[in-house]
Amino acid sequence: MRLNFLLKSERAITDIPIVKIRPNKNQPRRQFSEDELNSLSRSIAENGVLQPVTVRRISSAEYELIAGERRLRASVLAGLRTVPCIIIKCSDKESAVYALLENLQRADLGMFEEARGISRLIRRFGLTQEQAAERLGKTQSTIANKLRLLRLSAEEQEWIENAGLSERHARALLRLEDESVRRCALSRILSEGLNVAQSEALITSLLNSTPDKSKRGNSKAVIKDFRIFLNTINKAVSTMRLAGICADTIKTDNDNFIEYTIRIPKDKLGRTEENKSA
Repeated sequence: MRLNFLLKSERAITDIPIVKIRPNKNQPRRQFSEDELNSLSRSIAENGVLQPVTVRRISSAEYELIAGERRLRASVLAGLRTVPCIIIKCSDKESAVYALLENLQRADLGMFEEARGISRLIRRFGLTQEQAAERLGKTQSTIANKLRLLRLSAEEQEWIENAGLSERHARALLRLEDESVRRCALSRILSEGLNVAQSEALITSLLNSTPDKSKRGNSKAVIKDFRIFLNTINKAVSTMRLAGICADTIKTDNDNFIEYTIRIPKDKLGRTEENKSA
């Protein structure tokens, strides 16, 4: 991605009133450590803002923050009225990509914040995963794996973030499609403090003990075929009755098996045979 700076006269670092800088709506980060902000604000109060924030002009009197939200927040806490800024010229799409890139380059961006940022970028600008990967300098498979994390519910994401679990924990949980089973597994991982290997073993055991949907589908097919067998028996009994054989049927159904009894009176059978010989 190429960002074009403004004219030479505007390339210098400029002090801009904080009240004229509005947040970036594409900022992927939603959580900021209060301790880190307080520490940074104390440093800024003593030494000033050593690294300028990056903004773009959106009107004659207003700017949009592109990179440096933590520095801007800490400056507010430090009581500053202006902050040093570098003004660049870029489109909405470039601003969104740059804001995401600036945060991706920081190791402390949460896995779900990163995934949500990528998702917003794709949805807002109609990008494919391949296009997003190219702009962010990642492979398409990496982008796909990041987005898969969003299949976890908001509550599950919160539990994982609060517990400080890794992305590998989250990916392992995605193997469980049933949300109730997945939550049970997550609860055990949290309560027992399982590492990645232990979590994967737990999930594998749950997968092996959970009935396979394809097997349930096959059992339905067997049941359907069994009904055909019962209909065949009923037709045979009806045929006997039409032939004058007073056949009687008794069907018993319990948990273990279905018992089907056909009773044919011997005296009726004998008379039928006599009639046929006559």
